Amino acid sequence: MSARAKSGWDVRRVLFAVLGLQLGMAALLAGSDVLGALPQLLRPSSAPGFDSPVAPGDQTRRYAPRDTPLPERAPGAPERPYRNTGDMPSRLEFVREGAALRLTGTIAPGDDARLAERLETEAGLERVVLSSPGGSVRDALEIGRAIRAAELATEVEADDVCFSACPYVLAAGVTRSAGEGAQVGVHQHYFGKNTVLPAFLAVEDIQRGQGDVMEYLDGMGVDIRLMRPALATGPDDIYVLLPEELRDYRLVTGGAED
Repeated sequence: MSARAKSGWDVRRVLFAVLGLQLGMAALLAGSDVLGALPQLLRPSSAPGFDSPVAPGDQTRRYAPRDTPLPERAPGAPERPYRNTGDMPSRLEFVREGAALRLTGTIAPGDDARLAERLETEAGLERVVLSSPGGSVRDALEIGRAIRAAELATEVEADDVCFSACPYVLAAGVTRSAGEGAQVGVHQHYFGKNTVLPAFLAVEDIQRGQGDVMEYLDGMGVDIRLMRPALATGPDDIYVLLPEELRDYRLVTGGAED
C-alpha cells in the first residue's frame, strides 16, 4: 500500500471514529431522556381531574391539552361546537363577530404572523375573545404585543377556558375580563427545549424564556407574581386561578365578571 493510500485510509478511519462517537453520544443522551421521562409517561400526574371542582388551596388539576373536558355551559347559554380541548382547531381559528375577533384553538407556530396580517385587514375591532388550551409561548407573546398595539380589549367568556400560553394573550388587553365560570390556568413551559441539547443549554433556553415572559407581563401591567404558580406547576398539570387571584395579579381589570 502506498503512503498516499495509507494516509487516506487513516483519515477515513478517524472520520468514521468521530461519526461513531457522535452517534453514541446522541444515543446516550436520548436514552437518558427516555429513562428520565418513564415515570411521567407511566403516571404523568397524580392531580385530580377537572371533574373535581376547584377550591381555594385545591387548584391544581391534571391537564392534557388534547384531552381536557370543557366546563359545562350554564343553563340557557348558547351551545358551542367544542366539548373537549381536543376537539378544538390545531391552530388558532379567527372568526369575526361584530366588533369582536374570536380566537379559538391551539396557539401554533406562525399564528402570530397570521394574526398580525388579519388585524391589518380588520376595521372597527374592539376586543379579542379567547378560547384556547395553550400552545406556543413565543407566538402567544407576539400575538399579545399585536393586540396591545391595536389597543384591543381581551375576554374569556363565561364557562370557557384559557390555559397554558393563552393567559399571556389575555394579559395583552387594554382591559381584560373573564366571565363567570371561566377557567384561566398556568403552568411550566418548555420554550422549545430540545432534549438532544446538553443540559446546560436546555436550562439556559428555559431561563431566557422565563425572563422574556416576566418582562412581557410587566410591560402589560400584570403582576409578575403570576409566575409563582406557573413555575410551581408541572407541564402535565394546570393551576386554575381563582377570580380573586385574577384580580390580584391584574390578569383581569376590574371585577372578574366585567
